[in-house]
Amino acid sequence: MEPMTDKDIKRCFWENPKNPLYIAYHDDEWGVPCHDERMLFEMLILEGFQAGLSWECVLNKREAFREAFDNFDVQEVVKYDDNKLAELLVNPNIIRNRL
Repeated sequence: MEPMTDKDIKRCFWENPKNPLYIAYHDDEWGVPCHDERMLFEMLILEGFQAGLSWECVLNKREAFREAFDNFDVQEVVKYDDNKLAELLVNPNIIRNRL
């Protein structure tokens, strides 16, 4: 049996075939049940930052979010103080909104 190629994989109409991050998300994460608490926390945070933006925009900044939010370690995030929040608000690598 020959290995599958991108031409053999059926993808949703919304997936951008020119963006490797979107392809990986579509093929490996979207619609796949997840029971990992850190990953669920990551998705909750990313969904919140998406508000009104495309998911692709969020995916393009995902690594910056991981860095900014201590790899989505909830035990670290709950310790964030006003200084850390101020730091996040000026971080040009993530999506920011003072609201």
